[in-house]
Amino acid sequence: MRPDRARPDGESLRHVAVPYDSDDDLLRLLLPRVRAALREGRRVLAVVTPARLELLRDALGGDDARRLDSRARASWYAHPHRALAACHEYTLGRRTLVVGEPPWPGHGEREVREWIRYESVVNAALGGAAAELLCLYGPRDVPEEARAHVPLTHPYLLGPYGETPSPGFVEPHELVLTGDDQPLPGPSGQVESVRFTAPELRRLRHTVGDYARAAGMDRDRAASLVLSVSEIAANSVEHGAGHGTITMWVNGRELICELADPGGALEDPLPGYIPPEPESSRGYGLWISRQLCDLVELRTDDGTLRVRLHMRLGGRRGTGTG
Repeated sequence: MRPDRARPDGESLRHVAVPYDSDDDLLRLLLPRVRAALREGRRVLAVVTPARLELLRDALGGDDARRLDSRARASWYAHPHRALAACHEYTLGRRTLVVGEPPWPGHGEREVREWIRYESVVNAALGGAAAELLCLYGPRDVPEEARAHVPLTHPYLLGPYGETPSPGFVEPHELVLTGDDQPLPGPSGQVESVRFTAPELRRLRHTVGDYARAAGMDRDRAASLVLSVSEIAANSVEHGAGHGTITMWVNGRELICELADPGGALEDPLPGYIPPEPESSRGYGLWISRQLCDLVELRTDDGTLRVRLHMRLGGRRGTGTG
């Protein structure tokens, strides 16, 4: 459901940050909301650590504990934009409460920024859903940058005196994170560039796949990268200048593909973050690319739209390490 579609019942997303200091503190804040949601007939999902899931089930007890749905935190939060898609799918067309606990430890600066962006964009992506999202922020393991952005990315805060509006909330399209307004760094090392037009899209797919496999990327990831490049290049051909250039290089353990469209423009303030409507013929390229790639960056420079796709060559799939 698109955020600009009002629900006939008037209900819409309620996105609430829940900072807490201890397990007892967490239960005092969380239990009344979970029990109320169950009484209202909402489907309640917990995506938290196993220890906190057990804590919550024990505190609920009986039928309430059995009605609590759960997902593995590691798989749900494996990637911010796939987590956004999963949350959208879970809340679509039903009244829900989702208790989430993003996995901040172990991430580099770039990954932390993408999770902060996730917490912001969810307000637009799920704006018309009949859902409550409670985001847990414990006393440990939350980076200072993430903690500082909590009031900016959550419209509501839940504390000992109840739920209050966040005075610092910033609309998703107005949020600026470190580096957002800076030009992208130039390519480095061995660089390969290929121009493309409509008749050359098939050759472009083969070129990207061959380059990725030669760089050491496994077949599945290479296929994901090729699909992303194909979608964006086809969009440039159909809706942009009709031609473009792709530039590829390896930076450490990461392969980077940049597509430059001299006729492109960023009309959407949140490009690729909002799931396209099923009946729409446009909007899938960036949405798919954000699901498949570890990071997607966009810039406009003198009338040229640059879409930069990052994909790790090995190890876990994530958003990079800084």
